Amino acid sequence: MPTYAIGDIQGCKDELESLLELINFDSAKDMLWFAGDLVNRGPDSLGTLRLIHSLKDSAVVVLGNHDLHMLAVNERLNVAAQNHSNTSHGEQFKRKSKDNFYSILDAPDAEVLLDWLRFRPLVHVEDQYLLVHAGVYPLWDRKDVIQYAAEVEKALRSDNYPDFFKHMYGNHPEKWSTSLIGNDRLRFITNTLTRMRYCYPDNSLDMLCKGPISEASDNLTPWFNSKDRIKHQGYILHGHWASLMEKEPEQGIISLDTGCVWGQQLSAWCLEEKRWYSVPGYQKQ
Repeated sequence: MPTYAIGDIQGCKDELESLLELINFDSAKDMLWFAGDLVNRGPDSLGTLRLIHSLKDSAVVVLGNHDLHMLAVNERLNVAAQNHSNTSHGEQFKRKSKDNFYSILDAPDAEVLLDWLRFRPLVHVEDQYLLVHAGVYPLWDRKDVIQYAAEVEKALRSDNYPDFFKHMYGNHPEKWSTSLIGNDRLRFITNTLTRMRYCYPDNSLDMLCKGPISEASDNLTPWFNSKDRIKHQGYILHGHWASLMEKEPEQGIISLDTGCVWGQQLSAWCLEEKRWYSVPGYQKQ
């Protein structure tokens, strides 16, 4: 039973279908692990989410920053609509043109799809593999990652989940401490697992630099190159960082985002074969 780990799809449904055809995917015996960012930017977020949702137990999905953003936007639109119906002075929240996941929010099966997505984990750990969207904070061991991810998952799955989305955005705090509490603690964990790329020498996070390593300032280090990083046994599989294609990370780090939505490739890494399978990325017309 082969398992294939797949990077950021971001609404590129046709490319995902081509990749599944390339690997001769059989839902009766094969497994797919998705590293988050299923939606946004690409041409068919609704079709992509429906396809992955239909795979049921054949698919493992961890949440990415775009997935969380879509869930948060949906909640804010719901609040705005409710306030508008109650008072002419209610909160207003307009749809942003840069987001193109509104086909999901308007779909007749939106509630089913969004509830399913909200209950996906932030990390998946199995045998020697840890799957996460962005990465692992340098000072966290595997036990820490599982524990801290579970804190955010509990907030997402609670009846009070709208409050989590209300406080999710922001780049602070930049540095981890076990003494962090409340929304600051949840925000740092979420930023680390779904948005992180670079760290400063003291392992505080930089959330502004998004480009390739060759263009980063000298005081920034990719999270997996921190001199203080606790090394994990086995493999960390992550997405989120398409420009890493220019440089292979160190041993044990598998970077799955190969830039599909930017016209590069959509790729799957077979855990058993330690082999890549790729199809051409989305070509904008």
